Amino acid sequence: MKTSSEIKKEKCGEPEECLAALLPVRDALEVLSGRWKLPILIALSNRPKRFKEISKDINGITDKMLSKELKDLEVNKLVTRTVYDTFPPTVEYARTPHSHTLYDVIGALNEWGTLHRKEIIGK
Repeated sequence: MKTSSEIKKEKCGEPEECLAALLPVRDALEVLSGRWKLPILIALSNRPKRFKEISKDINGITDKMLSKELKDLEVNKLVTRTVYDTFPPTVEYARTPHSHTLYDVIGALNEWGTLHRKEIIGK
């Protein structure tokens, strides 16, 4: 089994390689940053929902913030927005197949967060 320093040397032999290796991590952190993106994705995990349904599922989020975060998630191809030709127009949001690739990432964050919490506060 390789040590963490051996793995680090493989990925970061030179400073330029280290910076290049950090670029995808930065991208991922930017896409998932903030307080609301993961709760929105979780709220949409079972089925498509309308705006107000999502808003009711996530305690404390304002309509303005929900709208902004949904747009960001749509730009990053994690959520789709479908407008139906009804009166008044019906809009639904749903997770994309690409958003399901986050499953392992969220699991890893959960594991690390649990370990970190134990380390910092002992719980």
